Amino acid sequence: MRGIDLVLVEIDPAMAELARNNAGANAIVADVIVLDVEAGAAAFDQAGLAPDSADVVLMNPPFNDPSRHRASPDGVRQRAHVATATTLAAWVHAARRILKSNGQLTMIWRADGIADVLAALDRGFGSLELLPVHGDGTSPAIRILVRATKGGRAPTRLHAALLLNEESGVPNKWVQEILAGKGELPLARR
Repeated sequence: MRGIDLVLVEIDPAMAELARNNAGANAIVADVIVLDVEAGAAAFDQAGLAPDSADVVLMNPPFNDPSRHRASPDGVRQRAHVATATTLAAWVHAARRILKSNGQLTMIWRADGIADVLAALDRGFGSLELLPVHGDGTSPAIRILVRATKGGRAPTRLHAALLLNEESGVPNKWVQEILAGKGELPLARR
């Protein structure tokens, strides 16, 4: 990927090493940093992630609701999957800190937490684009993909739902093409 300085942030050293190995095996040049996203500005600076330095942030924070999700007894897995009361706000704050003006944040969260996402993005972000993700056409959305622009002022856009499976239960062909790198989500379009 020419012209891209890719930095991956991972809290777990073992997962960071796996990311390094995967990047290398796929000829992707990436700097992998072991860092807690919820750490303060000094830790980000020390890791080389200065304020207003990134054009794009993609994030997959732990988003499972602890009141409805049975957490793993393994602390590492629990931290990777279950949100705390401060997870979303802290992750959005970290993204806002390192993004340049007009930089793009794209993230995933539980669909039932959309109000929390909108509240977290209310300070410093605008031009929101929301893509609800459904397991199939008969069930409520399970996830929401969100793209937000730091300092953006365009109206919020709600995209047509992304269905992972057809009514027959067969995986959606379009989704399969995206996963194979042969298509793109509407959020990828500028």
